[in-house]
Amino acid sequence: MATYNSIGTTYAGTRRPDPRIATRIHQALGDATTVINVGAGTGSYEPSHTVLAVEPSSVMIAQRPAGSAPAVEASAEALPVAEKSVDAAMALLTVHHWSSLEAGIGELRRIARRRIVILTFDPDVNHSFWLLREYLPEAAAFDRTRAVAVDRLATLLSGARIEPVPIPHDCTDGFLAAFWRRPHAYLDPHVRAGISLFAQISDDVLQPGLAQLEDDLSRGRWHERHADLLDREVLDTGYRLLVADLQAPGEPSACTLKPA
Repeated sequence: MATYNSIGTTYAGTRRPDPRIATRIHQALGDATTVINVGAGTGSYEPSHTVLAVEPSSVMIAQRPAGSAPAVEASAEALPVAEKSVDAAMALLTVHHWSSLEAGIGELRRIARRRIVILTFDPDVNHSFWLLREYLPEAAAFDRTRAVAVDRLATLLSGARIEPVPIPHDCTDGFLAAFWRRPHAYLDPHVRAGISLFAQISDDVLQPGLAQLEDDLSRGRWHERHADLLDREVLDTGYRLLVADLQAPGEPSACTLKPA
């Protein structure tokens, strides 16, 4: 994927998995004993029983730590995996990058025997986040062109339970709203480089809003306006887990790659 081949070079450093979010994801996977991670990136949140990672960016694959599950360079819309190969398929913060949501979800349904777990964001909630609402409305407008409605995802999955994932104030995974109580972080170019939304928008669009944020922080205006956030431990910024059960547990499974 051209986007992540150019913007993904810092992901191993800025997008470190948060253990509390990891717990939620692993709980959602339940008793699955074989898992494929689709849109796997650098391997964040993969459980130990991950048998394959699928990622379109060679830059992201190169940053996977030693001992990770084997990875193949492929897209969600054409998974090189046999039908009903694994207990569960997971796709984390990736569906908004897919060229065809319907094809990608169809592929997850094809390869998973028992469960699909998707971490995504509800754009209606996420885009009301103070950073986008007050400082970067142009970024929110761009994001709406790629964001996926949670209800649409649930429908494509033929029904899925939807679980809010509140974000801790000291979240170690530097995605868009991770720094909701640490506003100075958004002024750091290294932090922004690990957030795909920022990496896809020109500095000419971002800089006026960031300059306003910097001024508001230096003058104390941000802290006055958002005093209610300063004592909060977690915040719902729109991140959601969708968990779809495909069939009851039963027969064992094995991962089988299609012939090259």
